[in-house]
Amino acid sequence: MGAVHTHRLYVHGHSVVHRLPPHCKLVALVAFVLVVVTTPRTAFWAFGCYAALLIAVALLAQVPLPFVATRMVVEAPVVVFAVLLPFIAQGPRMDVLGVSVSEAGLLSGWNVLVKATLGVVTSILFAATTDQRDLLVGMQRLRVPGQLVQIMAFMVRYLDVVTDQMGRMRTARAARAFTPRGPRAWPVLAQSAGALFIRSYERGERVHLAMLSRGYSGRLPDLPGAPAYPSRRAWLLALALPATALAVAFVAWWTP
Repeated sequence: MGAVHTHRLYVHGHSVVHRLPPHCKLVALVAFVLVVVTTPRTAFWAFGCYAALLIAVALLAQVPLPFVATRMVVEAPVVVFAVLLPFIAQGPRMDVLGVSVSEAGLLSGWNVLVKATLGVVTSILFAATTDQRDLLVGMQRLRVPGQLVQIMAFMVRYLDVVTDQMGRMRTARAARAFTPRGPRAWPVLAQSAGALFIRSYERGERVHLAMLSRGYSGRLPDLPGAPAYPSRRAWLLALALPATALAVAFVAWWTP
């Protein structure tokens, strides 16, 4: 299948977090996000504790905080939705800085924004400390269905290939003095999208035929990597984050 290249989200390092088995980190990520999602939205202090835990993980993993902040732009649509909720929701109104907003909408917007932000930051830290190939190994170790692992493997392998093809097509259009402004440019962009799809499809066929000629039978060989049964210490280190978050959540659940 060829080598899997390191993605731009990955930060090369040798920290404790980097060295943890990928399936341990994957379980920790899912558990932490579940704890955050089930925390009452009115427990404001609990979300502050979760944020402090993630900052501690970033410092331990030696992932620069500006690196995390710049990649949170993916959350922009959620931020817009959360900001609009207090203005479009129904129910009792209240004044905030001289602006009338819905109380229920304000709480709902806060709930969506804070939980989405914590989830995005957790995912960024996971991607920054786990190489794409290690992620596939972790999915295998967790007994994820083989078809899904194969789809992920091909997506990881050829996503950059398709992106590079898009870049070459953009350069070719620029060389012909094409400027994508206004509706008059839409037909050209539509043709480019169609050409990209056809080229990607044809390349996929060639790759599939090459794999068949090399004995591919519908299942990729197991990827070597992390041990199938990591040590107890590795599990304890990985689960320290969700375990601490769970303790905070218990207090939030039982505190009126």
